[in-house]
Amino acid sequence: MSDCIFCKIANHEIESEYVYEDDLVCAFRDASPEAPVHVLVVPKAHYVNLADDIPAEVLVAMAHAVREVAKRTGIDKTGFRVVSNAGKDADQVVQHLHVHVLGGEFLGSAILPEQR
Repeated sequence: MSDCIFCKIANHEIESEYVYEDDLVCAFRDASPEAPVHVLVVPKAHYVNLADDIPAEVLVAMAHAVREVAKRTGIDKTGFRVVSNAGKDADQVVQHLHVHVLGGEFLGSAILPEQR
């Protein structure tokens, strides 16, 4: 997609602070981090979110990239969170499939207060 910022970053039309890359995916530091480590993993091909028909090899590549990001940033031993927002109600800001890899500090409980 020609106007997608994540397509442009993943394909080096716009440079970023890359953490990991292979033939199918790219991982780069978030421009507005919400944790000491905040890396986005995106496929190089354009998919909107996890509700799209995504080839299995892309999903496997994304999972491998998450593991590599955790190792390279040192959060593989202390713990990390992986988040993917899908659609308007989940506040997906960029309409390109991506997962956030967050860590480097205690992130709190993932359980919402009303669920406790």
